Amino acid sequence: MAIYSLRVSCFSRSKGQSATAAAAYRSGQRIRDERTGELHYYTRKGGVVHREIVLPQDSPAWAGDREKLWNAAEASETRKNSTVAREFLLALPSELTAVDRQRLAVSYAREIAERHRCAVDVSVHRPGRGGDTRNHHAHLLCTTRRLETRGFTEKTRELDDAKTGEVDYWRREWATLANTRFKERGLDIRIDHRTLEAQGIDRTPTVHKGPMLTALERKGIRSRVIEQRERERAEDVQARLTRAAELGRLERESREVEKSILVLSTDIAAARRERHRPDRSAPEKDRAAPAPVKENEKAIEFDRWRDEVRRAREEATQSREKDPPTRDRGKDKGRDGPDYER
Repeated sequence: MAIYSLRVSCFSRSKGQSATAAAAYRSGQRIRDERTGELHYYTRKGGVVHREIVLPQDSPAWAGDREKLWNAAEASETRKNSTVAREFLLALPSELTAVDRQRLAVSYAREIAERHRCAVDVSVHRPGRGGDTRNHHAHLLCTTRRLETRGFTEKTRELDDAKTGEVDYWRREWATLANTRFKERGLDIRIDHRTLEAQGIDRTPTVHKGPMLTALERKGIRSRVIEQRERERAEDVQARLTRAAELGRLERESREVEKSILVLSTDIAAARRERHRPDRSAPEKDRAAPAPVKENEKAIEFDRWRDEVRRAREEATQSREKDPPTRDRGKDKGRDGPDYER
């Protein structure tokens, strides 16, 4: 599985560091520091499989020379605590070929040079002897000033301030660039720049030991730093196991509660159906009498009956007015008496 690792660090004179020494060591070459007169000689250093200087457009011709480039970078800084170089340390995917790893590192360096207009010195290293065989990595040593035709100019301050989000941008860009290369090669693997917690992965993150601690381990020398890290890792693993066991117990209890709720709901529904079912086995006289009609229901029934009677009377009146009865006054005179006018 491909591992994501990208660290950004700075080299400062206040820490006794220099850009010329850093460039000589990473490239495995010889560079003389014109400011101090010191000679940094690392031509016997092994493990450097590729070195290349990537420059922005319109850079001066002398910038292609590693010794001249980093001496000019040192000369552009005047303070005793100046930051003289910035490094991107990348873990290169062991799943890719050596050529693909080299091209991937150079492509990433070219994007940095174009965006910030700084020079980038690329050194690709293979895994060290006796170490992890997957530890292919690249050092991208960047100048802290922009490089133009007339030389170094203003500082690349946007990479110093965390608020600008530039470092986060480059962390994300590295994952995007590597995943694109995986896809082009038909590899079903991906890397993610986010933290394990943000990815939802419950795993103890690895800790970068660095060359000094790694060298001590290879010699069999135990240091307090290594022992402390091992204790912290063991404590973290134990805490995660305890938390996982607790979560498992809570999940089992939750499932039991859900089953109990389901059984209880079924029993309540059955009890309600049984309560509303009439008792067919009891005699007629023992059965419960129908519930009495409420007063408001009686009033509604009475109003309905009264309205029906009123309508019937109105219909009868209208019928008499439309077709009044006829009388024969001659025949009915003696029987019914005189027909008085009213």
